[in-house]
This record gives sequence, structure tokens and C-alpha cells, in this order.
Amino acid sequence: MADVEKPAEEHGTHGELEDACCTAGSERRSHHSDKMKSNLISRLNRIEGQIRGVKGMLERDTYCDDVLNQIAAIQSALNGVGKLLLEGHMKSCVVERIQAGEHEVIDELLVTVNKLLK
Repeated sequence: MADVEKPAEEHGTHGELEDACCTAGSERRSHHSDKMKSNLISRLNRIEGQIRGVKGMLERDTYCDDVLNQIAAIQSALNGVGKLLLEGHMKSCVVERIQAGEHEVIDELLVTVNKLLK
């Protein structure tokens, strides 16, 4: 597959992150801007296509190294989506909850970051 995912930094700006998410009362929800949501969905659609492509490569008995390179590209693309969401979460949800005195959000964030780094 020639269509390799570009790193997150090459896909656009992070300016839309400031209003990415927040808490609504006791219900925790994200409130992504339309631009951010569109960006994330676009990225996930590309990743979905890459995964289908890898499946096709396996069905066609494509050389293992080529398949592994595509898997690496998919992992990189998913990491890009995760980085964007994490940045938005930290700049909005985490800041808001700390300002509201909910310091347990730091422990929650550390658990999440540890999961992302596995």
C-alpha cells in the first residue's frame, strides 16, 4: 500500500483543541468542535481503510515486511489520533476540573497516559 499515514503534525493545526471537551454536571462528556470532530473522523476513516488494506495484503500473501510496515503506519496514525485527543483533554477537561478543585483528575490522567504508552 502506497498510502501511508502522515504524522499528526502534518494534518492540520491544533488550534481547535481549546474547546475540545468538558464536563456537563456530573455526566462526563466531550464537546469537540465541528472542525476537531471532522478531523478525528477523517483520520479514523483513513485508519479503517488502512486496516482493510492490510487484511487484503494478507489475503494476497503479500511479503511480510510490507505488511509489517503498513501495521507500523496504522499504529503511528492511531497514536496521532490519541495525541490530539490527549492534548485537547489536558487543555480543557483537565484544566477545568483542577480549577473546580477536582484534583483526582491527575490520577485519572496518569492512568490514561500509561495506557496510551503501552
